[in-house]
Amino acid sequence: MVRQKDIPSLDDIERAERLRKIIEALNEVNKNIPIIVEGNRDVYALRKLGLTGEIIALHNGKSLYNFCLDIAERLQKVVLLLDWDKKGENLYKALSLYLNGYWEEFSFFREIIKVNCQKDIKDIEGIPKLLRRLEGNEGHRY
Repeated sequence: MVRQKDIPSLDDIERAERLRKIIEALNEVNKNIPIIVEGNRDVYALRKLGLTGEIIALHNGKSLYNFCLDIAERLQKVVLLLDWDKKGENLYKALSLYLNGYWEEFSFFREIIKVNCQKDIKDIEGIPKLLRRLEGNEGHRY
């Protein structure tokens, strides 16, 4: 039996569609451009969403400065996809400065995801669960 709360609203369905489209576009970019996230749970969440390119977890034992030096030495462009909680915003600001010129053309991905997640979640790892809820599929796993 389907309960009323399990039926997504039109707004929820539209938000889910917008999120899916931006994730599809992100996946296309990620085929050639690595994505930087905060940690392994974020990597796992993006893999669950179907991303197949290089995803780099920030917390890998290096200092932020050395992490950025390594990125600058081996890559020409990156997508910064950090959480939008207080810690994520602070990391985003720091990485933005250290990696100036490497990420700016892809900044819209984070902003669009952030807007479409609204106040429901503040992190990358929560996107798969949010999508299931918005689509009325909370009992299903991708």
